[in-house]
Amino acid sequence: MTLSEELSWRGFVNQSTLDDISQLDMKKFKFYFGIDPSADSMQIGNLASAMMVKHFINHGHQAYLLVGGATGMIGDPDGKSEERQLLTVKQITQNKHNISEQYKRIFAGSNFEIVDNFDWFKGFGYLEFLRDIGKHVPMRQMLGREFVQNRLGENGNGISYAEFSYVLIQAYDFLHLHKQYGVNLQLCGSDQWGNSIAGVDLIRRVTGEIAHVWSAPLIVNPQTGIKFGKSEGGAVWLDSNKTSVTSFYQFWINADDYAVEHYLKIFTFLSFEEIKHLMIQHNENPKLRLAQFKLADEVTKIVHGEHSAKVASLVTSFLLGKMQVSEANGNDLKFLTQEIPSIRVSEGSSIAKALVECGLASSNNEGRKLIASGAIYVNNQRKANDVFNSSDFNNRRLLLRKGKAFKDSALIELR
Repeated sequence: MTLSEELSWRGFVNQSTLDDISQLDMKKFKFYFGIDPSADSMQIGNLASAMMVKHFINHGHQAYLLVGGATGMIGDPDGKSEERQLLTVKQITQNKHNISEQYKRIFAGSNFEIVDNFDWFKGFGYLEFLRDIGKHVPMRQMLGREFVQNRLGENGNGISYAEFSYVLIQAYDFLHLHKQYGVNLQLCGSDQWGNSIAGVDLIRRVTGEIAHVWSAPLIVNPQTGIKFGKSEGGAVWLDSNKTSVTSFYQFWINADDYAVEHYLKIFTFLSFEEIKHLMIQHNENPKLRLAQFKLADEVTKIVHGEHSAKVASLVTSFLLGKMQVSEANGNDLKFLTQEIPSIRVSEGSSIAKALVECGLASSNNEGRKLIASGAIYVNNQRKANDVFNSSDFNNRRLLLRKGKAFKDSALIELR
């Protein structure tokens, strides 16, 4: 399968300045893809674009992966109704480090170079920038941007000169990489189309040469049209300190049946034949969620590594009741207690009190209300009273859960 065929089949075709996408098959581009260090981790929206980048690399195109140390000092105002809070230099430095490490993990084994736009902006004088760059950028073009019009409109919150100038900084990134490395293509998410086109225009005005942009579509739930990438607790992060590996794994298990094939194409490297065969198996008995478990395995391996994916799968098997905690060995218990609270209790003790100790209830009174409402489960069976009975334990262990979210579980052991 050629790159253009791969991108089309997987759903990575959106806007592009290329007249014919088969140009991607006929010549090798040097391209860049960038992320601003506005947070200390990428999230799965970034991962979708990164997967597209990996396909370009796999087909022989040369990648420059940018961390925006300079642009991150301002923050992209596009899509924002209010001025961003500026990050400190220390925060930006840490965020850059974290994102660079995620680049290295996701693109391990691939040919790429990490670059930081702070390296070419730190010695750039203000007057020099105005003369060499600002002179080539029409005000009409900048004022015409939709987010600028919204911010300057009657009900807008205004925009600072710093945020207004953000597009110039990003446009210069493209120009610099074009001059320095011969980069002639930028890959981006659909929300970066305007900024990327500004770079194409700047290269044309300064050098007279042609560069291109290829954007990935916004990933949405194919049935609801809602933007993909949020859980009940907020964004799904690639950093295990922000979204635990097991929570990350379980996010994919919860994918809707009508969306899972789409996500397999976007977020895994499974081939056309592999996905086709998997979906046939899945559709024979959707309740087994074969496609979701395969999706979770594959994405977690890409982001966190094979060992972490196996641990997340193991822990999830206990939480789902596919494996009983009574059967867990010492190693299993170690992994399980890294993901969920664990306490020891006496037979006949209060479940409400245990809920408080495990952080699943704020008070004994709330715990009792949860039990009375049928929201508390012991070993996946609804518990109707406030006492741990001997029959609840098997091999001196049980799994306590609040509600239907398996992350709200705790391991309870007899003293």
